[in-house]
Amino acid sequence: MEKNPCDQMKHGEEEKHLTTKLGGLKTMPFVISTETFEKVASFGLHANMILYLINEYHMSNAKGANVLFLWSAISNFMPILGAFLSDSFLGRFRVIALGTFVSLLGMSLLWLTAALPQARPPQCNGLATESCASPKAAQLALLFSSFALMSIGAGGIRPCALAFGADQLYNPSNPENKRVLQSFFNWYYASVGLSLMVSVTVIVYIQDAAGWVIGYGVPAGLMFLSTVMFLLGSPLYIKLMPAKSLFTSFAQVMVAAWHNKHLALPAMESDPGIWYYHKGSKLIAPTQKLRFLNKACMIGNPEKDIDMDGKAINPWNLCTVKQVEELKALIKVLPIWSSGIMIAVSISQHSFPVLQARVMDRHLIPGGLQIPAGSFGVFAMITLTIWVATYDQIIVPLLSKFTKRSRGFSLKERMGMGLAISCVATAVAAMVESKRRATAIRQGLGDKPHGMVHMSGMWLVPQYSLIGLAEGLNAIGQIEFYYSQFPKSMASIGVALFALGMAVGNLVGSLIVGAVDKLTSKGGKQSWVSNNLNMGHYDYYYWILTILSVINVFFYLICCWAFGSSDNKNKIVWDEEEGTEDELELELGDHAKGVASPIVFTH
Repeated sequence: MEKNPCDQMKHGEEEKHLTTKLGGLKTMPFVISTETFEKVASFGLHANMILYLINEYHMSNAKGANVLFLWSAISNFMPILGAFLSDSFLGRFRVIALGTFVSLLGMSLLWLTAALPQARPPQCNGLATESCASPKAAQLALLFSSFALMSIGAGGIRPCALAFGADQLYNPSNPENKRVLQSFFNWYYASVGLSLMVSVTVIVYIQDAAGWVIGYGVPAGLMFLSTVMFLLGSPLYIKLMPAKSLFTSFAQVMVAAWHNKHLALPAMESDPGIWYYHKGSKLIAPTQKLRFLNKACMIGNPEKDIDMDGKAINPWNLCTVKQVEELKALIKVLPIWSSGIMIAVSISQHSFPVLQARVMDRHLIPGGLQIPAGSFGVFAMITLTIWVATYDQIIVPLLSKFTKRSRGFSLKERMGMGLAISCVATAVAAMVESKRRATAIRQGLGDKPHGMVHMSGMWLVPQYSLIGLAEGLNAIGQIEFYYSQFPKSMASIGVALFALGMAVGNLVGSLIVGAVDKLTSKGGKQSWVSNNLNMGHYDYYYWILTILSVINVFFYLICCWAFGSSDNKNKIVWDEEEGTEDELELELGDHAKGVASPIVFTH
């Protein structure tokens, strides 16, 4: 097709495609259907995966949980890398296109592990897992390759899909543009929420009822539709070229500070002329906190550092004051960010509750519909959705009457309450498991780990609901807090920080399970996370999580005290440009914080 100057990709933050020939509402069916199919396909694989690893690959409960923790950690880390590649090198379209293809390849490999008997160790029905043949190295390589490819694919799709859809509609010359963007965000989040509900109910039910071949074939087919739909819309899309990445900016500050380490910092009161800043910037001198970074924006030799236009000759040797303060803002929130790691461990407890639910009475009503063991996570989603829907509309107006604050609870209070509720959730999980185990032993099921316990699976609902509420308070509070501390140009960093926290939480969760399994099985004793739930002590494992979570609450309080007040008097006045990319970033930031929960982004 002949290229027209009006139809070309634009470069940089201020150059956008504003014609009606590309982008617009006509691209929305392709963008939203792509995201919907991908979410249903990918999230539907996680819920029952622990059963697949135990039954088909003969892994122990602890090893299977560790594999899923590590898979989740990689899946949560890859979107950060995907965002960097998108912003700095490839652009959003190419990263999403590559992501959908790689995800399709990963799901196809996973389907092959179910379809080909040679891809799995031989069946050993009726025998204990310890007596079954272990998977061969090639079989594990195929399985883990599918996990890795799906994580890489998710890293391309998840950080870019929302922003790419907004690119198609962003048109500041249209007075109705804000309303159009608002409508898009609403439809986008509605489709994400619906697809997640479908993934943990319908897809899990298909896996339980029709087996793994069909249960994994359906997600692969949906991922194929996602890939096709996205590529079909290619001629209609606005495809912005990458601009400068914040990750690159942070790296430049650290490299420049190291390069200029020989420079002597001036006294507290010094001539602003020694600091490098762009014309018109409100930030003309750095703050005194983390002073060693100030060397990055310190002009050592104007003739060698500044060109004729007043710009830095080498941005890796000299950065602006704004760049330095952006990195400082990030470093300042890291202690509070670290307090979110432990709640990420609690939120990520998907494997063991599925094993508990599998041996409990899962009928919604006696003799009625039976809920699949992997579908109980829907109760956390429902609770989180109800919280998000009612907080602004009902809870905030009521609280404002008592607190005299227009936003009800402060962000720090919301995060703290989420941490506290996560302690209650793991304590409830410990008590429920203690009761389930005692009931199983009374029934004589001590040596029959797969025997059905005369106890309703609805006992698991409170812990899921509490975790959903903890997510709604802490996770969304985290992202809003980061957003309140950063300039609009760093809105996406809040989501990236949260994803990184989830990734670290998954790694910590894996370490905890491994340590508990190793330490409690010494001397031939029964491990607390034994393959036999009735002989193990999963309740003790949950109590360990509770104790660590309580300690984390006190750590959070110390971090809040060290952070200090976040009122307007202590805030930096950032440069906020009007009518540029910042407007879009603000829209994305405002709406991301409403749903940026682990349920949406990081299972």
